[in-house]
Amino acid sequence: LPEGEWLERVAQPLRQDRQLLAQLTERFWPGPFTVVLPKRQVIPDLVTAGLNTVAVRISAHPIFAEVVRTFGKPLAAPSANRFGRLSPTTAQHVHDELNGRIPLIIDGGPTEHGIESTIVIVRDGKIDILRRGSISYEQLAEFAEVNVVSTTGKISVPGQLKSHYAPNTPLCLVDNAANFASENLRVGLLAWNPVTDQNRFAATRLLSERRDYREAAANLFRYLRELDALDLDLIVAERVPAQRIGAAILDRLERAAHDSGQTRDRLE
Repeated sequence: LPEGEWLERVAQPLRQDRQLLAQLTERFWPGPFTVVLPKRQVIPDLVTAGLNTVAVRISAHPIFAEVVRTFGKPLAAPSANRFGRLSPTTAQHVHDELNGRIPLIIDGGPTEHGIESTIVIVRDGKIDILRRGSISYEQLAEFAEVNVVSTTGKISVPGQLKSHYAPNTPLCLVDNAANFASENLRVGLLAWNPVTDQNRFAATRLLSERRDYREAAANLFRYLRELDALDLDLIVAERVPAQRIGAAILDRLERAAHDSGQTRDRLE
């Protein structure tokens, strides 16, 4: 079926939102763009946790697209990681996280974007971002007024939780690691700025030598997993400028560091 017809089968866009929704899906589908819409009765409450809305996305990955075409129906596809933990970007990450909990893993290669899709609600001619992702605020602003929904109120999606995407190792977020010092701790560095003294850290990962946001996003969760596996006392991550997709990277780092606030305050 054409993409628009699939959407109509599972969701009921409001009449006043249809034109803007059509413009957005034409531009960003297939791709890392998720729209939350009123659901039709065909969608079981189990899929939506009892909510009257459903999040819809059309994947650009050829293997997943072929699975859906062969199945001939929409699929409910939760994240391939345990709640609140680091997102997987390779089949090995899924195996490490869920081995023994799921019967099958299809290896389609590493993820292209590295971070999750952008989740939005379209209403009254405006776009509300529920979760920042691979489609940036600036890209969406070409179509309508955009608002980033605060996470202090009701949580609509897991990506809005203050603590999320977290490694097991405490994570401390700083502006520049050159100003960070700690003694008697094994500390790993997730760097955005050029690293001038690697000897101060037990392990170092540089998100992007070219300071390329897309490359940094692709590396983010993989590098966090690598550092998390080294039995460190602390991971120090440098803030990424909140520009375009950099805002989504910074969002993930802030949520990963949320529960480590006491550690940060004690060491900085």
